[in-house]
Amino acid sequence: MSELGVAEIPVVEDDRPPLPRVKDRVKNPLLDGPILSTLLKLAAPNVVALTAGTCVAIAETTYIGRLGVEPLAAMALVFPLVILMMTMSGGAMGGGVASAIARALGGDDAERASMLAVHALMIGVCFGLVFMAGMLLFGPYLFALLGGRGRVLSEAIAYSQIFFGGAVIPWLMNTLAALLRGTGNMKLPSAVILNSALLQIIFGGTLGLGLGPIPQFGMRGVAAGTLMAFSISAAIMAWYLLSGRSRVKLNFRNFKFHRSMFYDILKVGAVACLSPLQVVLTITYFTHMLAAFGTEVLAGYGIGARLEFMLTSLAFAVGMASVPMIGMSIGAGRIVRARRIAWTAGATSFAIVGAFGTFIAIFPGVWVSIFTDNPAVRAASREYLSTAAPMFAFIGLSISLYFSSQGAAKVVGPVLGQTARLAFIVVGGWWLTRIGASSTHFFWLAAASMILLGSLVAAIVRITDWGPKAAGLPS
Repeated sequence: MSELGVAEIPVVEDDRPPLPRVKDRVKNPLLDGPILSTLLKLAAPNVVALTAGTCVAIAETTYIGRLGVEPLAAMALVFPLVILMMTMSGGAMGGGVASAIARALGGDDAERASMLAVHALMIGVCFGLVFMAGMLLFGPYLFALLGGRGRVLSEAIAYSQIFFGGAVIPWLMNTLAALLRGTGNMKLPSAVILNSALLQIIFGGTLGLGLGPIPQFGMRGVAAGTLMAFSISAAIMAWYLLSGRSRVKLNFRNFKFHRSMFYDILKVGAVACLSPLQVVLTITYFTHMLAAFGTEVLAGYGIGARLEFMLTSLAFAVGMASVPMIGMSIGAGRIVRARRIAWTAGATSFAIVGAFGTFIAIFPGVWVSIFTDNPAVRAASREYLSTAAPMFAFIGLSISLYFSSQGAAKVVGPVLGQTARLAFIVVGGWWLTRIGASSTHFFWLAAASMILLGSLVAAIVRITDWGPKAAGLPS
């Protein structure tokens, strides 16, 4: 008691360290840095990696062409399925993995991020096994359905048996890359993929064509070379994650199954996988319709489609860079910043792709003359590019917002946008065929579908709730 008769309140000493002042905390550039410069810095390595992938496609086409016309035609049958698996594992499910990791780190939960990493690898292995079983069992029937006959069919089956027989390898490689990207580390995955591209050219060319004492294995050798390069890349990234150098650590000792963690990844990745599937269906159906106008028109469209793929890969790089930035912002409850990142990425992609597309629309010969001297093919390609190339900007916008939505774990809207485009192409193509329209009308149909896709995805993202409840976080 004090002298005044008032009970004294005992003082309890608090031995906890004082919270750091805001100015003393270590800033995370993905959470606190300027949006545009940080976005471009993260996107730059992705551009390099995607450019390397384009170089691989060119080199692979070159040395497969030396094997003969039949192997080249066989690769045309297999290539869409290879691209489908790579985009599913790298862009769709990979985006789901990166989003889950980023949201966990944004919420300052490194332990959850490490557990998510192990669950992600299990998902990658399972999907790889599904692709392996599906293609080994049904691949030959699918290639025959697509028109494969004789040696073309046998060469397609030969490549497929090796590549899809090792489907777990590319799934693991892309999953490991997604784990690193979820932490904001874009440089290492891109450097490893660049290295993989160089090894893929060397191994594939050597085993496919033969060199010195190494015999010529043909299409099987090309596929084996690809898997060898992917295996080395996966091993490098696995070593980095196991070494403890990354913000995400692979901890298998204390691993326990958590249904919620599978759900956290699959609610984004599984839904996102529908997008590349619909893209492949759209391209396949549109190509089928153009085939009725003859080889020259089909070849001319193919030249333009290659440019579309190259330019929209820039939007792919920017969008992929937005995933960890948005995921961490969502995890930290900073919804306003997350939306600003999404619109900044979308506007950047729209501007860059649109600028290049408009330039080529005005000067189509710059691109077309690289591939052919055939006057009919050139005319068809010029017509397609002058009509559709400026609209590539809307494809770039949709791709960027698709990845941004992955970061926010709200990807259903952009996927439905792709569904609307597919339906538009199917219905519009049916109607144009019925009235006997020219190839020019089909090119306008393609351009209109691009505007529809970009505008619809932007509108959906605008009205979609990215708040704490939508991201699975407490209010």
